[in-house]
Amino acid sequence: MAVAVVLSSLLGGILLLALSWKISQLFRAPSDRVLRSVTLCIVCAALSFPLGVKAGARYVDSLTGAGVAKLLQNVLLLLLVYFLQCVFLYSASDRRSGNRRARWELIPLGATICVAAVAVAVTSETERTHTYATANMREPGVALFYLAAGLYLVYGLAMAFLWTLHYIRVSNKPLRTGLRLVAGALAAMVLMGALREGLTVTRWAGGSVPSAVITGAKLLLDVAIPLFVAGILYPAAVTRWATARLWWRHRRMYRRLTPLWTALHEAFPEDSLHPTPTGTWRNALRVSGVHRRYYRRAIECRDGLVRLSPYLAQLEAPADPSAPLSPGAAAMHLREALAAYTSGAPVPGQAVAVALPGGGDLEDDVRQLVVLSDALQTYQEGA
Repeated sequence: MAVAVVLSSLLGGILLLALSWKISQLFRAPSDRVLRSVTLCIVCAALSFPLGVKAGARYVDSLTGAGVAKLLQNVLLLLLVYFLQCVFLYSASDRRSGNRRARWELIPLGATICVAAVAVAVTSETERTHTYATANMREPGVALFYLAAGLYLVYGLAMAFLWTLHYIRVSNKPLRTGLRLVAGALAAMVLMGALREGLTVTRWAGGSVPSAVITGAKLLLDVAIPLFVAGILYPAAVTRWATARLWWRHRRMYRRLTPLWTALHEAFPEDSLHPTPTGTWRNALRVSGVHRRYYRRAIECRDGLVRLSPYLAQLEAPADPSAPLSPGAAAMHLREALAAYTSGAPVPGQAVAVALPGGGDLEDDVRQLVVLSDALQTYQEGA
């Protein structure tokens, strides 16, 4: 019981997180058919969740009639599987072909829903409020309900599983990892569905099934659903995590460049790259705002060092003319070189490389500038 409560709470939390995330994405891209199908999958899962809880099912049945909550829950699960198929149909086809195949898949879905509704209607009210473990499978309507719904679930999940295996082979990380989680969840769901179909037939024929087998099948589903949702969220979560790490690194480097930038900006205010007006305070707080300030500060520092380089070479030139000036030496003579420039001293004819990057990318350039800025900070604190 405790395990079931924990798993149920975990599933509810994951569904709420996934639902809010996908709805926000759908608002930004309402014409994306794949994203819309994924969002509808999670909507169906979120709506069916309270119907599977005793209190929720009891409340709905009190308003609509016995067995309606169970019927609605299963219809939502059938719709979830249908929209899951649509995810792959739209991903693998053009718009026209994807729409046509999605319409064809409505036929078995609609037939299954109709059969399930008829099965509930012909079942006596005393037999409608059962769970799968306590259901009387000798009742024709009860057996028909579980056989019809289970058959469609196995079919839809098996098709989605095969599509997932195909996309795993042609995908790169982190999408491949997410698809593997989805494939594992789908495999567990197909296994659970096939097992329950067999158990339903056995019980309908009058055979007995140990309760531990039914509980195990239910536990398999309880584990598979959160795993499935986690697989869908994994690629986006990894991307967001990488984005957050880059944001944090740029923010930290931006702050560490402050001593060097402040000293150079006082001498070369004309080199300042004025920020583009953002319009609103919310735009200023966006992730891209940190990146813009980071790159702007790095460029301004590099421009200032280029102009200051001849004065630094005059104060301490390396023995090898092609060698860069060490960060410690540059930090020690930076204020003196800035004073020489400010006083209007003639520009010396020879320059020296300062904070020379080892690679050709901006990130390496910034790392060297940060080393110099840290050295300048240390020198100023010790002076």
